Amino acid sequence: MAAKIKKGDRVVVLTGRDKGKTGEVLAVSPKDQRAVVRGVNVHVRHQKQTGTQEGGLIRKEGTIHLSNIAIADPSTGKPARVGFKTLDDGRKVRVAKGSGERIDA
Repeated sequence: MAAKIKKGDRVVVLTGRDKGKTGEVLAVSPKDQRAVVRGVNVHVRHQKQTGTQEGGLIRKEGTIHLSNIAIADPSTGKPARVGFKTLDDGRKVRVAKGSGERIDA
């Protein structure tokens, strides 16, 4: 099955503490069905200073389940379902179901 959400996609968070936020997908783990999205599910860790590393607060994005995010429609920016269409030259591209707009450039 082709991936509906890929690295570099713009997504909208559907549920949870960060509901409504948009961000870019930094990494996807299809096996675990989870993704890392910039600015979403941020954890803060207190890091003690060591000889090589500076101390302080370290902010890092955690993973979020793929069911809790949706691709942002390229034309409206709202959450969209993803469908597939085969072009005349045989390439398979992702399209937003609502607007019919192509997601893949």
